[in-house]
Amino acid sequence: MISGGNDKGLMSEINVTPFVDVMLVLLIVFMVAAPMMTQGVDVSLPEAASDSLSMDEEEPFYITLKSGGEIFINDFPVDEDRLRPKLSALLKERPGTRVFLRADRAIRYGTVIRVMAEIKSAGVEKLGMVTEPLETK
Repeated sequence: MISGGNDKGLMSEINVTPFVDVMLVLLIVFMVAAPMMTQGVDVSLPEAASDSLSMDEEEPFYITLKSGGEIFINDFPVDEDRLRPKLSALLKERPGTRVFLRADRAIRYGTVIRVMAEIKSAGVEKLGMVTEPLETK
């Protein structure tokens, strides 16, 4: 016979209070951390510490901006007003090819942005920026 307050039988109910506490803490952590994971435009400066990308695909296109304002697609010079149609034609021949932008550090920021806009309007969805490794002092 079981007496009033001394119930020494097995408890068949699960205590979910600690589980709910942990879930609420995790929810708050993810709500705070999620906005920090989204990024705007991924831009690297001329010198930056970054990992190298693997080149397991076909050869990418390199758009180069020299300090004098000349623009090259790989090694071929192109005028700024011909950049979009030329790059669009190249991307139709090789769709999905990666495009990287190499800009001399002396080029004005506005010029780089203008060329980036031309590249994006040619149909490039992801544009990589080529940088030099960061020099340690």
